[in-house]
Amino acid sequence: MTPVRVSARGAERWVRGHPWIYRSDVMEEGGGAGVVPVHDPRGRFIGQALYSPTSEIRLRLLERTDRPVDAAWWRDHLAASAARRVGIDATACRLVHGEGDGLPSLVVDRYDRWLVAQLLSAGLETMRETIVAALDEVFEPEGILLRHDAAVRRREGLDGTVALARGTVPRDIEVREGALRYLAAPWDGQKTGAFLDQRANRLLAGALTAPGGRALDCFAYHGSFAIHLARRAGSVLALDASGEALARGAANAALNDLTNIEWRQGDAFETLRALARAREPFDTIVLDPPAFAKSRGTVPAALRGYHEINLRAMRSLAPSGILLTASCSFHVRLPEFLAMLAEAAADSGRRIHVTRILGQPEDHPDILTVPETGYLKGAVLRAE
Repeated sequence: MTPVRVSARGAERWVRGHPWIYRSDVMEEGGGAGVVPVHDPRGRFIGQALYSPTSEIRLRLLERTDRPVDAAWWRDHLAASAARRVGIDATACRLVHGEGDGLPSLVVDRYDRWLVAQLLSAGLETMRETIVAALDEVFEPEGILLRHDAAVRRREGLDGTVALARGTVPRDIEVREGALRYLAAPWDGQKTGAFLDQRANRLLAGALTAPGGRALDCFAYHGSFAIHLARRAGSVLALDASGEALARGAANAALNDLTNIEWRQGDAFETLRALARAREPFDTIVLDPPAFAKSRGTVPAALRGYHEINLRAMRSLAPSGILLTASCSFHVRLPEFLAMLAEAAADSGRRIHVTRILGQPEDHPDILTVPETGYLKGAVLRAE
């Protein structure tokens, strides 16, 4: 492949631990997408990168040496990524978290005996068959599904199809999370079939639930939090705007013989206001909304939305009640999120304790020098 020459500023990004070099720092380029050698302004080799010739992110660092990025390279790196997941108490987890595992623009999730993968850059797409073959060899799944319906692929000039790459993959897959089971939807569910990034927080919420108490799960989706709450709570109200999502949640509850969950369709903002006005206290509340901020410019509006739901939840907590609240908006950083919670606590008129700050689980590594790897943040709060 034709070498790509980058500016001193671009080369410095790799030195400082960030794998991306942007279009503005590329001095000389040519050829099609793929893996290319990269040179600094003096022509010195500094590594190999995925090259996307039409992307704002032109280069994504793969290998600092001249070792060939071939089938053996992919097998070694996939095996190393899997080794970092040993001990996870679930049959579904993320096996590759892109830049977090040093494999930029690659996402691989395991659902029991099946894999769902996303190749999210033009450079990576050129290695599709090599990567799929390596996944097949390292993990020996019964099937591999490519969930290429992510918006970022369109920005790379790639198709957005969902395609079977190996074997067969069921429409629904039963997976275990701790002691509970739920159905993932790899072909058409959110993300790659389920929200795997909240696994640890769901287990935590279940452990913190007051035995015999009332629990509320807002933005319940398929009920993954609700079923964990229901193991200990006397009753759970699971709230979501989608009736279809709630129907899948009810199926997940039935899978675990849980009959103490009420599945209510409705707007979370309106329902939280009504519950606060009705002074219906809950011993445990979970707020796990979708990303309110899709860009930096929408952060102020997103923070107002987060403030509103957290304020209403705080006012609905019983004495010593627990609130587990989260945000998956990358553009809302942790300090902003905590500042918003402080304002909501002040407006609630209640004394709210912070008992734990939440982040991403071990299968979604958050790299300090690569802020793009981290997006999930949250807190466990207790009301006096």
